[in-house]
Amino acid sequence: MFGSPHQSGVPYWRLSGFYFFYFAVVGLYMPFWPLYLDSLGLDAKSIGIFFTVTAGMRIIAPSIWGWLADHRGRRMLIIRLALVIAVALFTGMALTETFSMLLIMGGVFGFFWAASLPQFEATTLSHLGESTYAYTRIRIWGSIGFILIVFTFGKYFESQPIGQLPWLIVMVLTACMLNSLVIPESVTGHLPITDGSIFTILKKPPVIALLLICTLMQFSHAPYYAFYSIYLEDNGYSKTWIGAMWGLGVVAEIGVFMIMRRLIQWLGLRQLLLMSLLLAGLRWWMIGMFVDNLLLLIVAQLLHAATFGIYHATLIQFIHRYFPGRFQGRGQALYSSLSFGLGIAMGSLASGIMWELAGPNATFLMASIAALVGYVLCWKYVDN
Repeated sequence: MFGSPHQSGVPYWRLSGFYFFYFAVVGLYMPFWPLYLDSLGLDAKSIGIFFTVTAGMRIIAPSIWGWLADHRGRRMLIIRLALVIAVALFTGMALTETFSMLLIMGGVFGFFWAASLPQFEATTLSHLGESTYAYTRIRIWGSIGFILIVFTFGKYFESQPIGQLPWLIVMVLTACMLNSLVIPESVTGHLPITDGSIFTILKKPPVIALLLICTLMQFSHAPYYAFYSIYLEDNGYSKTWIGAMWGLGVVAEIGVFMIMRRLIQWLGLRQLLLMSLLLAGLRWWMIGMFVDNLLLLIVAQLLHAATFGIYHATLIQFIHRYFPGRFQGRGQALYSSLSFGLGIAMGSLASGIMWELAGPNATFLMASIAALVGYVLCWKYVDN
């Protein structure tokens, strides 16, 4: 089921290990960090501002790192240095409880944390060569790491103080950094410093549309990332249930990763992307309207298979196709900057304000509309 790809020379377990620890960090951060900030007495607007600043750093950071990686050809060196600094910064965050210091260190942490995943995606795809279909068989270990963390610590934080969270994140971040030390560089060459031909790619209408779709899709995810845990807790769900709901979504994601190659062969990338955007609109509407209905809330979480699993797997391959060869680093960086950077930053700010002014229902309706606008753009401009 989880066997390694057959092509020789691919460091399967070392690549998989990085995804495992990286998304174990995400499994601690995304579901529980908002609860930690809430425990410090921060209101929804302040929490929204925190996520806006940390995500905002990902607007510029991935492009800077991608430019360096494409021109120097040392992706893993960049990843290792960035992770060392990220560990130091999160250690600083563990030692402070003042909002101003958390905001400053969170923003700088976001800048260096943003260096790792886009460049690692490019490294993984470079190692795979023509066998990009094997990507999900490596990436699936990230989902497994996420699930193990959220199920374990959802129960753990029922009896233990949430104040331990920053130190737990430091520990897993350190494991991710140590794993990066054993991963070899992929051989992709590098570009001359004066090379500017990437702009010919960026002028193409399908590329413009795809990057707008990335921004809108992650804008729609921002209320989920920033407030879903708080939303559930405010409606009477325990931390065990909160962890379980996050984990359930990633279980569904693993399921779709296992059949992704067949889905692409059957439906094609464009149809899969359209489906993921449409189901994202449905998912956010369901979460906003039916938080008291556990069955419908579970159905909404199962849609994570489409809104992240299918979406991410198709986008990675679209970017790999539109930004070929030695432009992969900047292509993946643009994807990260506009989606996990600009999209999340704008969505976090908007959802923090909307949450205060109009409440959760209106906030998730806003998210639903953003995903459906992305669907229209995909239907009109993106080809297969």
